[in-house]
Amino acid sequence: MKSSLSVPAGAANAPAAARPAGLSALYANPLPWLIALAAAHVAVRVAISPVLKWDEAEQMLWAQHLTLGYGPQPPLYTWLQWGVNQLFGPSVLALALLKFPLMALAYVFMWLAGRELLDRRAAWWAAGSLCLLPPFGWYAISDLTHTVLVTAMACGAWWLLLRIVRRSGNGCQREFIALGLMCGCGMLAKYSFALMLAAAVVALLSVRGPRRALFGRGWWWAALIGLALFAPHGWWLLEHWRAATAETVRVMSIAPRHAWGVGLSDLLEEICYTLALWAIVALAAFGARWWRRPEPAPEIPGWPAAWLRPVLRRYLAVIAIVLLAMVFVANVTVFKNRWMLPLLLPVPLMAFALRPELDADQRGGKRFAVTTLALALLALLAAAAQPWFAYADGRPHPFNYPVAQLEQALHKAGYDGRGRIIAADHLLAGMLRTRFPAAPANSCHTGQGGVADVADCVAAHVQQAERAGQGWLLISFDGRAESGWWEQALARTPGGDALSRERLSLPFLMVRHDQPPARYDFVWHPAAAAASASPVLRAATAAAQ
Repeated sequence: MKSSLSVPAGAANAPAAARPAGLSALYANPLPWLIALAAAHVAVRVAISPVLKWDEAEQMLWAQHLTLGYGPQPPLYTWLQWGVNQLFGPSVLALALLKFPLMALAYVFMWLAGRELLDRRAAWWAAGSLCLLPPFGWYAISDLTHTVLVTAMACGAWWLLLRIVRRSGNGCQREFIALGLMCGCGMLAKYSFALMLAAAVVALLSVRGPRRALFGRGWWWAALIGLALFAPHGWWLLEHWRAATAETVRVMSIAPRHAWGVGLSDLLEEICYTLALWAIVALAAFGARWWRRPEPAPEIPGWPAAWLRPVLRRYLAVIAIVLLAMVFVANVTVFKNRWMLPLLLPVPLMAFALRPELDADQRGGKRFAVTTLALALLALLAAAAQPWFAYADGRPHPFNYPVAQLEQALHKAGYDGRGRIIAADHLLAGMLRTRFPAAPANSCHTGQGGVADVADCVAAHVQQAERAGQGWLLISFDGRAESGWWEQALARTPGGDALSRERLSLPFLMVRHDQPPARYDFVWHPAAAAASASPVLRAATAAAQ
């Protein structure tokens, strides 16, 4: 007699003769729809603005070179962005061609995870639920990068874990290898993946059937490959622990003394924010069927009732214990919904799997599907409308910045497009990187180290430019420059007192007519002037002679 863990969910719920055909097959297979959605988002992102958002600009700067670590974030997304940049150049197109296919991949992996527990239609509900989680359904579209990748890897890990459990670990050596790859990439995507994975493994190992499956033949491949992939970055992380964690610790706002009320309130708010839209749509679609089961309850072959419910309870319990410990032990007072996303994304999948009778509700399923599609299209339209948001709140957004006009003005002012760019903030530096792909771009700002960091940073980049025989462009945007930035920037720059600072006033795009213009201050120091005036190069030349 076969174990219930080995019964494929799709085969249990639908006979082979009932497979969808024709147009129904298109609706049953999410891939064509997801390819079309990803292509639409790529087209919209490229069309609406050449300007970058915060995380996009960060990627343009980091992806100028390959290294084992990039400050507070793991390196995999930047490695992928570097590769795409080699094909398409540092551009908005390169950013979109990486992010939106990764978002589609997350939907595919969640659909595959759903197929391990549900039939085709309900698996679609589980996958579509991702767009009802605002950190993924909107903020990932608007700006986020690493969160997109970790979401895809988390969905893939759940798919492979459930597949191994459903097959009782029999003949799953390829799945264990793939799980190791997925987990290694997940750890290189975002560190919150580790908590999700640990909670999932602990929950599955605490139940007899899944535990036997996860220790099936070849299980060690998963651990070996995952650790091998993460090891080089892990070594870098140990050597740069303070730099890698300083930004995260700052964002968490760890209190010097107990502030449990603040931390707990923020934690509950972010959890509710992440799941509320999905819960509202699901309740509106299916109503009382969520809690009022039919009498007698239907017998559904292959339904993993024996292990799924305790696994979900224990998974959520582990997550809750860790998050509460962060509040009550570590005094963390700030949480972000993007941190919650990898931890909470299996909740809709498990909820649908624990209510298999919902599949018989034709009307409720149609309402859920139509609402989900409508909200996905609404997110696409909202993304296309972002440059016009300034009309609503009366202030310019990054997509309103006149970056193309700035490029032309800098060319007219003599900038050669190759001199090193040293900007007052990384948003400006990243945007200029896409306009001048032959120029190295960097940002210098105070961060957490005090204003002296600006002087040291600018001086270091000026010296690098001069050693390379390059000119350098020092530039700031009034809307983002720190107070006293120019004084600090020129404090240790050779001949800084004699440098002439110029100003550009350029109108914002798609804003109200009474909006003041964007103001950029810059100093352009050409390579020829640098060679004749630089004390660094003069000293090097004298030493060579």
